[in-house]
Amino acid sequence: MTLKTQIDHLVIVAKTLEIGLQWCEATLGVTPGLGGDHAQFGTHNRLFKIASPTHPLAYFEIIAIDASVAWPSNPPINRWFGMDDEALRAAVDLMPRLVNFVVSTSDIHKTRSALKPLDIDPGAAVLTERHSRKGLLHWQITVREDGQRLFNGALPSLIQWGKPTAAEPLRLHPRNSLPRSRVTLRSIAVTYPNADKLQAAYAAIGLAGIAVETGPANLTATLQTPKGLITLHSEGF
Repeated sequence: MTLKTQIDHLVIVAKTLEIGLQWCEATLGVTPGLGGDHAQFGTHNRLFKIASPTHPLAYFEIIAIDASVAWPSNPPINRWFGMDDEALRAAVDLMPRLVNFVVSTSDIHKTRSALKPLDIDPGAAVLTERHSRKGLLHWQITVREDGQRLFNGALPSLIQWGKPTAAEPLRLHPRNSLPRSRVTLRSIAVTYPNADKLQAAYAAIGLAGIAVETGPANLTATLQTPKGLITLHSEGF
């Protein structure tokens, strides 16, 4: 079986959803649509579509810790996307930041296994769900026990939409409940000190079309927006 993955969404972490909303309006010139709550991670989000012919599934996620959720001092799981990391929190306190991206696969377990020969552990495939206007969304996503992103966020998390016991129709993908936003994803590019290993990881999971160069850790996403061409940077966090 030849593995193939494609860009599912960008992940921007904000200190609060309100701050993320204000940043998005000022930076990209659009107001995010509704998202939902993630009870098991104590987070919530706002979303908007950034699909293009090259990236037909793509959407934009602004995610923040939900202060209304009582989070235990010794939680059973670390929050996804490194959201419990102190350095990342300090950076996000200054302004919302692109921290990771997610790619979709039709077989998350085979795609995870493809990284084992490279000694890369993307984490377990965690089953989660949330309510949406179109119904209950189910998905599996890779989350490491320590909650950390790999390659400073330049290696994407893996996602498979639907219940693990049955193929869910694509109509239950979030992008199908999102209106057009006037923002489209043009490209994603990365620099990383060990670019060869990162490129090998992309090849292993069947991810193509992302420029990888040797340099300081940085994930960039270029978007066409009402404010013109905007490039977001992770700057290594």
